[in-house]
Amino acid sequence: MNSEFILDQFSKGFDCAQIVLAEVAGDYGLDMETARRTAACFGGGMWCAGCCGALTGAYMAVGLKYGHSAPCETDKKDKALTVMGQLRKKFVEKYRSTECKDILGHDLSVPEEMQQIIDKGLIASVCPTVIADTVDILNRYLEKA
Repeated sequence: MNSEFILDQFSKGFDCAQIVLAEVAGDYGLDMETARRTAACFGGGMWCAGCCGALTGAYMAVGLKYGHSAPCETDKKDKALTVMGQLRKKFVEKYRSTECKDILGHDLSVPEEMQQIIDKGLIASVCPTVIADTVDILNRYLEKA
């Protein structure tokens, strides 16, 4: 996954969580439309500059592969939470935070700060790298875990 592809996805109206989840969804039986719809409210740190959308998209992917869906599947739940924790740790090592506002240096839920994000071109310069790095990290955990 490269910046050009990610910027193209942004230009089509897709957000970080949608891009990450859609990248791997087919591998776990989820079609692209459903993946994008599922992740639609998670971009921009759930639109309040909270947990990075790329990371929440990755968490959803971990759930697709390892998550539990029946009562009392504690082994599956434990596996999913372990992989999620490992993914989060690697993400924090790289970006020092899981929060969109920390990564961008501005809170996109505040109109004046969103304008600074736009003026500085941060969506185009920071987010593609975060998304690509997150997909790389995610793929490592989906393959080896």
